[in-house]
Amino acid sequence: MTANTTTSLRTSARTLAAQARPVPQDFVLGVATAAYQIEGARHVDGRTDSIWDTFAHTPGAVVGGDNGDVACEHHTRYAADVELMKSLGMQSYRFSTSWSRVCPDGGPINAKGLDFYERLVDSLLEAGIAPWLTLYHWDLPQALEDRGGWTSRETVDRFVDYSLAVHDRLGDRVRTWTTLNEPFCSAFLGYTAGMHAPGRTSPADGLAAAHHLLLAHGRVVQELRARDASLELGLTLNFTVADPLDPSDPRDVDAARRIDGQMNRIFLDPVFRGEYPADLLEDVRHLGLEDHILDGDLEVISTPIDVLGVNYYNGEAIGHEQPESALDDALNGGRETRSPFPAADSAHRHPRGLPVTAMDWEIQPEGLTRLLVRLQQEYAGPAGVALHVTENGAAFDDVADGEGFVDDRGRTAYVRAHLGAILDAVDAGVPVRGYFYWSLLDNFEWAWGYAKRFGIVRVDYDTQVRTPKASALDYARIIATRQLLPAGDAVATDDRGDTPAGGSEA
Repeated sequence: MTANTTTSLRTSARTLAAQARPVPQDFVLGVATAAYQIEGARHVDGRTDSIWDTFAHTPGAVVGGDNGDVACEHHTRYAADVELMKSLGMQSYRFSTSWSRVCPDGGPINAKGLDFYERLVDSLLEAGIAPWLTLYHWDLPQALEDRGGWTSRETVDRFVDYSLAVHDRLGDRVRTWTTLNEPFCSAFLGYTAGMHAPGRTSPADGLAAAHHLLLAHGRVVQELRARDASLELGLTLNFTVADPLDPSDPRDVDAARRIDGQMNRIFLDPVFRGEYPADLLEDVRHLGLEDHILDGDLEVISTPIDVLGVNYYNGEAIGHEQPESALDDALNGGRETRSPFPAADSAHRHPRGLPVTAMDWEIQPEGLTRLLVRLQQEYAGPAGVALHVTENGAAFDDVADGEGFVDDRGRTAYVRAHLGAILDAVDAGVPVRGYFYWSLLDNFEWAWGYAKRFGIVRVDYDTQVRTPKASALDYARIIATRQLLPAGDAVATDDRGDTPAGGSEA
C-alpha cells in the first residue's frame, strides 16, 4: 500500500466519521430468528410434527424439496450461538418457542421441550442479552390442523393452554412476550394462497383463521396480564406501504385501499379500535368473516397491549391492471397457489425500477419511515403503545471466500439505510424503541427452503460452521459505537480483528 493510498484512506475515514449519525443510547439493537427455521431436532425429546413439517415433506411445497428436520441444529448448538451473539454485542434476541415441542400434538405439556427453552433463556441472561419471546411463529401442531386448525375456535383454547405452559416456566425471566408473529402470513399465505403451511387455497378459510388468530392473541394477553401486570405484552404484524400506481386514477386508489385493508388494517383496527374496518367488511361480505365474530370477541381482541412489533421489508405500487413485467418472488416449489388477498383480484403490484434483493423485493427504506409515522399517528401513539421494528432484512446471493467469509456490502448498506429510515422517523417524533435484524443466521427460509440467505452470519449447511459476514461486523460496530455511517459508504472490510469473523463450529 502506498503512502498516498494510506493518506487517502485516513482522510476517507475522517470524512465518514464526520458524517456518522448518532444512535440513541436507549435504542435496542438485536437480531431475530424462528424455531422451525433454525432448531432442527424434528422428533427429539418428544417433539411431534407441526404443519410446517408436514408441508415441507409434501412434494412441490418447498423449493428444492428442502425441510427443517436439521436446519441450523440450534437445538444442540444454542449455547455457542448465544456466545456468538454476545461477541457481536447483541442487546436483545427475539426467538420463538415451538408449540410442537412444548405441547406435542397440541396436548399435554412436554417438560423436556420446556427444558430446552429454559436453558436458552438462562444462557441469554448470563450473556447479558435480553430475551424477547414469540409464542407463535407459524408452527401449529399438525394434530390441531387435522381438527380444523386456525379455522376452528378450539385452536384458540389450545393456544391459551400452550402459552400459559410457557409462561409457567419462563415468566420470571422473560419480560417481553409477543403472542403472534405475522398473522397475515399464518392466515392468508397458509389458508388462502397455499404458499405456506398448511397449504389451503380458500379465501373464506383465511378470513376465519385471521379472526381466530386475533382472538387467540387477545385471550393470551388477558391471561398473562392477569398473572403479571409488569410484563410487556404485544404482537408483531408485517406491513406493506401500498401506494396507488397512479394517484389520480380512482381504480388504482381503490386497489391500493384493498391491499392496505386486507394486509394492514384487518389486524390493526381490531387490536387498536375494537372493530374491523367498514370497507374491509364490505369487500369480504360474501366470504363469511362476520359469521365467526361472536359477541365479545372484539372486546377480547382489543385488550390493551404494551408493544407493537413492526415487520417491514418493502412497500409496493398497486395498480388495477397487471404490469407488463412483474417482480418474480414466487413462494412455492411448484404447487398451485393463488393471491393471498381474499378480495383484491384487481390489485396488482408494479415494479418501480428500485433496486431489489435476491427475493426480488424492492429496497424502499423511506417506506419504513412513512409506515412508522402512520402507525404512531393513527394507532400506537393514541394508545400509548411502544413501537419496535422486529424484523427487517435482505437476502442476497452471497459468495463466500475460502474461509467462509462473505463480503456482503449490499446487506450492510441495506441495514444502514433502514436504520437511517428509523432514525428519520424518530426525528419526526416517533419514539421507536428498537430494531431486530432478520436474521441472525442463514436458515430454512420457509417455502424457499435453503435457496435464500438472510443471515448476517453465514451457515455452511454441510458442516454447520457459522461465519459472521461483513454485515455482522458492521452491525457490531454500530452497536458498540452507537454511530451509523451513511449507507452509500458500506465498503468492503478486511478488519476482522475486533469481532470474531472466523468460522465457528457453533
